[in-house]
Amino acid sequence: MISVTVKKNLKPLKDLERRARELDGHSNVSIPELLTPEFMTGCSRFTSAQELFDSSGFKIDSPDDFKAIPDVEWNAFISSNTSYANWEEMLSAVIGERLKRQLGL
Repeated sequence: MISVTVKKNLKPLKDLERRARELDGHSNVSIPELLTPEFMTGCSRFTSAQELFDSSGFKIDSPDDFKAIPDVEWNAFISSNTSYANWEEMLSAVIGERLKRQLGL
């Protein structure tokens, strides 16, 4: 029988664990910060969150303006203008991408 010795390098796992600990807790990130140009061009014809907002037909000058948009209408706009079925799906995808980047994955 032939045996092979595999050298274990746990440094990448320790680095991942450290980065995960650094992310633990809450952080406030604005929608425009999340919706990077790379993300927007990958899922829509828009190059920025501002361009998406401007094209929506809704007045979005503040967080309160954004919260005031009816969910059904905003989801219809997202579905028609991005590769996502609704806002929640789009937001989940961009948050997932951000976490992967921050974890170095």
